[in-house]
Amino acid sequence: MMNTLLSEKHRAVRRSIRAFCDREVVPIAVEIDQEARFPWEVVEKMAQLGVFGVQVPGALGGAGMDTLSYAVVIEEISRACASLGLCISVHNSVVLYPLVAFGSREQKEHWVPPLAQGEKIGAFCLTEPNVGSDAAGIEASAVRDGDEFVVNANKVFVTNGGVADVFLVFVRTTPDRGGKGISVIVVERGMSGLVVGDLEDLSGMRGNPVTSVRFYDCRIPADNLLGKEGSGLRIGLAALDAGRIGIAAQSVGIAQAALDEAVKYARQRHQFGVPIASHQAVQIMIADMSTQLDAARLMVYRAAILRDRGEPFSEQSAKAKLFASEVCGTVTDLAVQIHGGYGYSKAYPVERYYRDARVTRIYEGTSEVHRLVIARSVLRG
Repeated sequence: MMNTLLSEKHRAVRRSIRAFCDREVVPIAVEIDQEARFPWEVVEKMAQLGVFGVQVPGALGGAGMDTLSYAVVIEEISRACASLGLCISVHNSVVLYPLVAFGSREQKEHWVPPLAQGEKIGAFCLTEPNVGSDAAGIEASAVRDGDEFVVNANKVFVTNGGVADVFLVFVRTTPDRGGKGISVIVVERGMSGLVVGDLEDLSGMRGNPVTSVRFYDCRIPADNLLGKEGSGLRIGLAALDAGRIGIAAQSVGIAQAALDEAVKYARQRHQFGVPIASHQAVQIMIADMSTQLDAARLMVYRAAILRDRGEPFSEQSAKAKLFASEVCGTVTDLAVQIHGGYGYSKAYPVERYYRDARVTRIYEGTSEVHRLVIARSVLRG
């Protein structure tokens, strides 16, 4: 059933990305995690595969692929190294997509090609110390002063923050208008008043340079306004709809890596004179892991296919992100259980998958928020 959803083109994409990751990423994945290091040497090679602009039209320097290909790419990179998968997912879905969908011709020509070709990396600045799930409550301000905006903001937990060159910053341009007063302004690294904070010391996804990004009377040309003034919340929600597919695909990739390791270990590890794979208790765990993983992958592919068809996909992407991230947590937990005490040791990769999996239920919308999104969609009929 799984292969019937993928054309030969999609399978070729999977083979290409998997071969690259097995050759270039897997051998240094432990080092990336332990040193909390962004692997520039791999990223530069990865850019040549087109993964930084998977769905960007060829005329703007991208690979021009569909959403299903994008899901496959994120899944395979995350299978090898989740923090790299996170980098590529955020860069594509919540940075490049809004620029392509809402940017003016001049904005697209200026920012999209270097981002799509991996020459620059993007970041999405929405979360603040007092604002997470309630996107309409942001406190960042941008005051118009002639042909400039003066931006003051404190953004936290910015994925790619430590290496990003282009920041999509959500600010309040009209006070006291709630969600209708929010806009998006594009800020480039090096602009006066922009300060990138120290790296967060995270439990998982340690290879991604997550930081705070602060703006102190940062003067930004008014031409850097993305879309219309006051349309920021609509742009953000559209980007997050697409982003859910990426994080869901990432969750599937992490879970697949955990299942692969659990199966390999179960075949090799002997207890009571036989491989533990012979024990029914272990077989039941592996059966549950594989079944739930298949279901999660199908939900991701369904959301991607709907988007490619131009059909509504918001509810399906929310379901895919919710279910896949929950499955990722379950599968990585069971993988640790199958490894026993060794699963709690950094000598085995399942310990890393377990840590990486936890945040997939938090970022780009918590599981609780996604349940609300789904329920409201169902109740509307």
